Amino acid sequence: MSRIKTVTVEAQQINGYKIETKAGNHTLYIDQPAASGGSDAGPTPLEYLFMSLAGCIITAGYLIAKQRNLPVRSISVKVDGDLDLDYFLGKTKEGRAGFTSIRVHTIIDADMTIPEKEQFLHEIDSRCPISDNLAQISSLEFSVE
Repeated sequence: MSRIKTVTVEAQQINGYKIETKAGNHTLYIDQPAASGGSDAGPTPLEYLFMSLAGCIITAGYLIAKQRNLPVRSISVKVDGDLDLDYFLGKTKEGRAGFTSIRVHTIIDADMTIPEKEQFLHEIDSRCPISDNLAQISSLEFSVE
């Protein structure tokens, strides 16, 4: 039987685009750059998404390396993606709101060949919940009070 973990965060608009989020004992802020009308009090939601993906890849990689006793010293990740701002800003209904492409560049510092690193990265991708949720369709349920 699988163990299920429920992950919960709470978010509250503070002022304009500034949002306070709480996750466990941590309080973080989401905002927009000053040039976009925010106060630049924190990363944007899009940046947090990419930070989550990069963090999940590194975490899964570290876990897998420990489980398989692989010679991995460190993992570094850079994530970038392309987004249609006109759709987000309501200037067009053509296209989609999400990223049209997300690129993940991974540096694995390990005594492994490139094919071994590619196989390792494939296993990381297959076990990373954030990667899975970006690549697969997950149900979203909205409610309002």
